[in-house]
Amino acid sequence: MQTDFMQVAIEEARAGLAEGGIPIGSVLVHQGKVLGRGHNRRVQKGSAILHGEMDAIENAGRLTAKVLQECELYTTLSPCPMCSGAIVLYKIPRVIIGENRTFMGEEAWLRSHGVTVEVRQDPVCIDLMQGFISKNPSLWNEDIGC
Repeated sequence: MQTDFMQVAIEEARAGLAEGGIPIGSVLVHQGKVLGRGHNRRVQKGSAILHGEMDAIENAGRLTAKVLQECELYTTLSPCPMCSGAIVLYKIPRVIIGENRTFMGEEAWLRSHGVTVEVRQDPVCIDLMQGFISKNPSLWNEDIGC
């Protein structure tokens, strides 16, 4: 049985929402095994940088370049410029995105740097973000830099 890693990322997004944060989750996977999982914890930690992708990469710990270059990153929302920079910096070759309707991140830039990008338009991911944004527009705008 193959794990649907997007469901793991969604679990992380829901955990972030339950903690009073922004519902964006991410999972770093290597050869079918989760190395790191995380969610946006800017609110919870008073952090400027703990987006879901950054949290998952951080929680994976110190990894060799070879391992990172064989990973996939699952994220419930299209990655922002900061998270996209980390993906390119660590040469993570594939990103699977839950949705990009509520926010279009740096997908074209990722592709221009050789990253394979898959967008699923997952209805759960869309509903999580749309519901959050409608209830918390100022917090969303703070997180995304508006």
